[in-house]
Amino acid sequence: MSDPKLTIIATKGTLDWAYPPFILASTASALGMEASVFYTFYGLNLLLKDTSSLRVTPTGNPSMPMKMPMGPKWLKSIDFGPKIPNLLWNIPFMDSIATTLMKKTISNCGVATIDELRDLCQEAEVKFLACQMTVELFGYDHSQFIDGVDYVGAATYFEESSDATQSLFI
Repeated sequence: MSDPKLTIIATKGTLDWAYPPFILASTASALGMEASVFYTFYGLNLLLKDTSSLRVTPTGNPSMPMKMPMGPKWLKSIDFGPKIPNLLWNIPFMDSIATTLMKKTISNCGVATIDELRDLCQEAEVKFLACQMTVELFGYDHSQFIDGVDYVGAATYFEESSDATQSLFI
């Protein structure tokens, strides 16, 4: 049997979807697994040097809890997510409000930032594979991305995952 190996395909580039590939890849590495993440389409946002523009959007996500990260205990205990109709999330600036509240919650809970998790993955030698076709499609320049990224095609992902013991699509 081959050594344990995890491959992940990351296609989403929002703040809330940035956490799963980094948490899973760093945990796999900590458990002694070889890990790689193939970033394609909006997932490429997670490899940009500047991640400050990552947003969270509750639109179309009815299961997203929306609790206040500040204020009295009674206010922080209310889950506003199911109480706010999806239509209201389309009002201008609602994504900014949701993002600010999410970042405050992340900070309050002591959860690592995306940049910190990404650095941890790189220290743990997780391979970051960026889809070159998508880089070109979206008009990115390699200088916009962090160091240590390999620019590859889909065939490279298939080769990378051919002996994986686990593969995930996020």
